[in-house]
Amino acid sequence: MIFKKYEWRILVRVLLVFVTLFATSYLLVRGLHIYLLLVLPIVIYQVVDMYRFYQKTKKELDQFVESIHYRDFSRHFDVKHAPVEVQPLRKGFNEINTTFKVMSKEKETQYQYVQKILELVDTGILSYMESTGEVIWMNESLKRMLQLPYLKTIHSLSKRDTELYKEILSLRPGENKIATAHLETSSFKILLSATAFQTEGNIYKLIAFQNVNEALDETESKAWQKLLSVLTHEIMNSVAPISSLAETLKHRLQQSVSLLNNDSGSVDDLELGIETIKRRSDGLLKFAETYRSLNKITKLNLKKIYVRDIFENLLQLMQPTLEQKNIDLETILKDTDISLEVDTDLLEQVMINLLLNAIEAVKEKPDPRIILSAYTTSNHKTVIKISDNGNGMPAELLDKIFIPFFSTKKSGSGIGLSLCKQIMMLHKGTIQVQSVEGEGTAFLLQFGN
Repeated sequence: MIFKKYEWRILVRVLLVFVTLFATSYLLVRGLHIYLLLVLPIVIYQVVDMYRFYQKTKKELDQFVESIHYRDFSRHFDVKHAPVEVQPLRKGFNEINTTFKVMSKEKETQYQYVQKILELVDTGILSYMESTGEVIWMNESLKRMLQLPYLKTIHSLSKRDTELYKEILSLRPGENKIATAHLETSSFKILLSATAFQTEGNIYKLIAFQNVNEALDETESKAWQKLLSVLTHEIMNSVAPISSLAETLKHRLQQSVSLLNNDSGSVDDLELGIETIKRRSDGLLKFAETYRSLNKITKLNLKKIYVRDIFENLLQLMQPTLEQKNIDLETILKDTDISLEVDTDLLEQVMINLLLNAIEAVKEKPDPRIILSAYTTSNHKTVIKISDNGNGMPAELLDKIFIPFFSTKKSGSGIGLSLCKQIMMLHKGTIQVQSVEGEGTAFLLQFGN
């Protein structure tokens, strides 16, 4: 409506100029030159007025275009003190600016809203330009997950975690992949998902990072529990009759030994064979019964306890063994107020198991040393660390030591660390191992809030 009025003003001026020029032409044709002196000033005035009107309009339009170019939608064009012919134009510009301002505000609100949502989710999100690798955006969840405060380009990740960097670059849009993220003190499994989009001629890649370590551990643990349940059931059902039968045969042999000829020692061999069958059957039954303990722990008796009290209890319990083996146990606890809500008995069972493993690992060292420490991480998780200066373990064994039945000791049953892992999972925590062959091993118990 406003610009319609402006158009009418232009049309009226053009019509007046046309009428004046037509009158001038008519006077020239009729030879009425004396009247030209009256009409000519009018023509000059109209041309000058049209030119001035054009200049004012051009100036106003230039200012409006400049405000649009710099997205200065807060700019206000003064209508009240403007020339009459420019007032409709300025009023129209103000209305356009107001509309753009509302649209820009709505867009900014939507952007902030989406950004806040992405900051609240636990999934890490990273967006980067494919051509240059420049990181456009990464949310706080990803920064905490990878312990990276800032990432300028995706290529910068190669210095921190080469393996993860290669997995990200090879990930195609629409593809999902399980990868391993390596931190300074630990590693964990993550699910990578990728998508791509194009805007303003540039292709951007969007990567989602989801920590699936706990989910994989839980699935793996349940699978092992089901397998162990079947194995122990079948072993006990099959071996128990054999053990009982061996006991009966041994008893009857002892009753009949006076009636048998043992000159060649065949009766003694028979008795020894039956005894061996009995002993191995009982050993297998005990072995199966031991593994049943993996499935017995289902409920926690939680209570709040200070870590310093846990350390003190362990020191009192393990001190005789440490002194006997001449092992130095050092405790580091800078914050004595660190507390946990745990099942104390089960946690002590885990830590005793780890301390016994550490004692075994350092027994041949000339200066055996074990360090027991606790601290709080930047993401408010409590970590208890048991480290030793033993022989360490090869890298290929680190992923196997928590598997039931697997043991690096000749006489080990392979149940200790499996049980420790299950207890930590019940506490919604994790157990991780760091080891360098020839230097030592450290186990980290991490508890969430």
